[in-house]
Amino acid sequence: MSDLGRVLRIDARRTAPFLAVPALALLGGVAAWHALLPGVAYWDDAVAALFASVRVLGPASAALAAWVALREHRLGYLRGLSARSPALGPLLDLTLLGVVSLSAYAVVAAIVVVKTLLHVESGHPQVVGLLAGALTLLDYTVIGYLAGRAVPRLPTVAAAAAVTCLWGIARPGTWTYLLPPPGVEHIHPFAGLRTELLAGQALWSLGIGGLLVSGYLWVLTRRARLALPLVAAAVLITVTTLWIHAQQRAPLAPRAFEYSCRQWPLTVCVHPALRSALPSLEAALTPLATRLSGTPGGFTRVEHRPDNDFPRPGHGVVYIHLKDLSPGYEHRAEQEIQISLLDARTCANPAHAAGVRYTALVSAWLLDETPPRMPDTAAARAFGRWAESRRRHWLRLHYARYRSCTLRGLDFRVL
Repeated sequence: MSDLGRVLRIDARRTAPFLAVPALALLGGVAAWHALLPGVAYWDDAVAALFASVRVLGPASAALAAWVALREHRLGYLRGLSARSPALGPLLDLTLLGVVSLSAYAVVAAIVVVKTLLHVESGHPQVVGLLAGALTLLDYTVIGYLAGRAVPRLPTVAAAAAVTCLWGIARPGTWTYLLPPPGVEHIHPFAGLRTELLAGQALWSLGIGGLLVSGYLWVLTRRARLALPLVAAAVLITVTTLWIHAQQRAPLAPRAFEYSCRQWPLTVCVHPALRSALPSLEAALTPLATRLSGTPGGFTRVEHRPDNDFPRPGHGVVYIHLKDLSPGYEHRAEQEIQISLLDARTCANPAHAAGVRYTALVSAWLLDETPPRMPDTAAARAFGRWAESRRRHWLRLHYARYRSCTLRGLDFRVL
């Protein structure tokens, strides 16, 4: 075979990495799907899921790029037979590897976007977040390729994957978790990614990629014209790093919203991202509201609140804190309301241990749960035999003792 034919054959083999696209897409898709909140379609959470996929796709792409660089290095002597620029081969490698990585990322993004579009209830698409994830993934690819070029040994492939994976899960400073990919797992309703931070992360990734590629091309060619992109990339990295460092605050910010409500027979208001849960929440909470009617703990309105917002129930309003709609969310909402009825200080008093057991018996009825085993079987049997209306009347009379965990066996024998 002629020397030119060998060179052309090598170039034809460059397309082999495209065979890895399905595997990369599968890895990223699993990571993204696991990161999505169960039952919630929220655009900011979709972006967080894409960043989660980058934390898996990135190391895999870096390992693939290092392997390609290692393979091409072994055949590099043949390129010396060609009159082409020494930078052309690496540029072609990086271009094809970038297309491979972005193809897998595009598949993952399509899955996440379609899933969100089918059930979206809140938020707006974050295109800058999609761009930040893509640029970060390209950085991983460039780093892996240059590592394989610099140290053309088989362990470099594993080292590239390990180092980039470590960067995604452990950061050396208190502010570096803001660098891409950001350390954000789930984005729950009431909060969203800061758009300006996403833009800063995208520019930082662009600068890193530009610096690495320009620097490597300068090493290969020694052309003075590469000084301009080198300086521009360095300035961009410096400016964005200083800006991100100056943030020193969470990557999330509160999002304005309007409650989605269901008015009858009980008013239940939730974040729009959880609108689909309204019918089941109302069906689950209405019996509890009915049983508590006529007591100081009675309520006619249920409000969904952020995780860090715990107002005191009152004036017929109670509050729930749901992060997602994973199975059992209705019962978790019931339990939260029931627990809010109790006085935590008096119920924690060891002197009220017996009263806590009686309170648990009543709580089981309120929540339609199996009654707990009671030392006082007579009280448990008596309460179990009462009709629903009698239990409600009894609770109105003994609500104060129920709330303070000071119920006695005598309370169940005298109505």
